[in-house]
Amino acid sequence: MTDAHTARTIVGIIGNVISFGLFCAPIPTMLKIWKMKSVSEFKPDPYVATVLNCMMWTFYGMPFVQPDSLLVITINGTGLFLELVYVSIFFIFATSSVRRKITIAMVIEMIFMAVVIFCTLYFLHTTKQRSMLIGILCIIFNVIMYAAPLTVMKLVIKTKSVKYMPFFLSLANFMNGVVWVVYACLKFDPYILIPNGLGSLSGIIQLILYVTYYKTTNWNDEDDDKEKRYSNAEVELGRA
Repeated sequence: MTDAHTARTIVGIIGNVISFGLFCAPIPTMLKIWKMKSVSEFKPDPYVATVLNCMMWTFYGMPFVQPDSLLVITINGTGLFLELVYVSIFFIFATSSVRRKITIAMVIEMIFMAVVIFCTLYFLHTTKQRSMLIGILCIIFNVIMYAAPLTVMKLVIKTKSVKYMPFFLSLANFMNGVVWVVYACLKFDPYILIPNGLGSLSGIIQLILYVTYYKTTNWNDEDDDKEKRYSNAEVELGRA
């Protein structure tokens, strides 16, 4: 029992490190926005969505929802902080209309999260019931968020170019999913296993596409619009 617990802790720490790297992926985009003093063509949608996803996973890791999940709290709490910083940067440099949309989205998210917390704590009285409800919600949000890498994979197939799908980001996505799958198996947790299993599958498909289309990629061809679209898709969201 002790060995399994120790192994799970070690794997969880490795998962935290990889996930932290993925949460830091948008930093170059944020620095560019800060330097330009404008959000230009960049969209805040992925970051706003990830705020809710991180809040859900952080709540899921609470001892009164899913006991013995401290490492789920640490990485998603950290991710939540970073995503709020990203959203704040967008808010500072966005136009008034975009600021309005961000404000509305954040208010809706906070209200939704408050309702979820209230219903979970008031109506559900065991950790099994609570983890089931929050776990299912986390899975749903994770599946929705896989629309971002799917968009990039579609672009790769269409253009036969992997320029806008960086190899190391795809590799990190794959490794991140695998690590959290192992974590979920050491103390079986289907709500962490399912979304990260899908994440592993997404990652390996990206790697296969990279190998397939690497030779047909024109590395000298510049296309800023596509690059900007990918910058918004590079947030691989919601790692438990």
